[in-house]
Amino acid sequence: MKAKLILKDGSIFEGKSFGYEGSVTGELVFSTGMTGYPEALTDPSYKGQILVSTYPIVGSYGVPERKKWESGRVHISGLVVNQYIDTPSHFESKKTLAQWLKKEKVPGVEVLDTRYLTHLLRDRGAQLAKIIFGKDIPFSDPNLRNLAAEVSIKEPNFEGKGKKTIILIDCGAKENIRRSLLKRNVRLITVPWDYDIFSIKEKIDGVVISNGPGDPKMADRTIVTAKKVLENKLPLLGICLGNQILALAAGGDTYKLKFGHRGQNQPCIEQNSKRCYITTQNHGFAIGKIPKDFKPWFVNANDETNEGIIHEKMPFMSVQFHPEATPGPNDTEWVFDHFLKKI
Repeated sequence: MKAKLILKDGSIFEGKSFGYEGSVTGELVFSTGMTGYPEALTDPSYKGQILVSTYPIVGSYGVPERKKWESGRVHISGLVVNQYIDTPSHFESKKTLAQWLKKEKVPGVEVLDTRYLTHLLRDRGAQLAKIIFGKDIPFSDPNLRNLAAEVSIKEPNFEGKGKKTIILIDCGAKENIRRSLLKRNVRLITVPWDYDIFSIKEKIDGVVISNGPGDPKMADRTIVTAKKVLENKLPLLGICLGNQILALAAGGDTYKLKFGHRGQNQPCIEQNSKRCYITTQNHGFAIGKIPKDFKPWFVNANDETNEGIIHEKMPFMSVQFHPEATPGPNDTEWVFDHFLKKI
């Protein structure tokens, strides 16, 4: 079936459907990752977004079993690719990408020139778009909603038997953040985005604020919790959205990037060592004003935007990238160890 991708600026792209055939709207963004589409599609940080893959061939290794995903479902609103492969070849493949998208009711569209589409987004910025099958629908801006509340868990979850207790505030946490913490022998309590962590009748040794979708200023209750964590001088690690929430809680500010950072090849320079790490990222907002008594921890080598902050004296730190993502190398997984040493 034919489909239309319509951008808010009036641009129209016609394509061939390979997923669910239902009209959707969202924010159109692009990712530069060559692999990892099962992880990207199940990343809650993509909630409300139509994703364009810059890598031309998608679907060639199918879809693995549930335990390999980053959450229990597909979170993107739609997928746009140059060439879809319906004959996957991989020993872990359980179904085709098309079968998965249809089951999850997410449209997928083959568009002839995703390179041109990506250039358009780089030049004009990420913008609202819709995938249309037949009847038209209005545009809708997902960033006007509290997306973190939409993807967060509803009740606390208790895991692990370590001596140290870590609270993970779930604003849309990827599964591998949990895995990365649990394999470091901690007791992990995952709580909703708006949960009062100080109501837990256990000694808290540290707090991690997860990644998540949308504008960080919408996660107002998480910001309030982060302020209390700072006041109580508990070790804190922010990841992605958590980086921005830490900045806001400490008196800094955030802003929307022109087209964001999405992919597995973002170079970040650690400011003390000047070493460059290749990182995985997925965000449309960034820190604009670094709060008092904090300093830049990482800086993006491409556009010099902030990629993390760290307090000059206290055990408060955050990174804009995903240290758990390990897109081949395990470049930045040491961030978890650095945080736990501060406890």
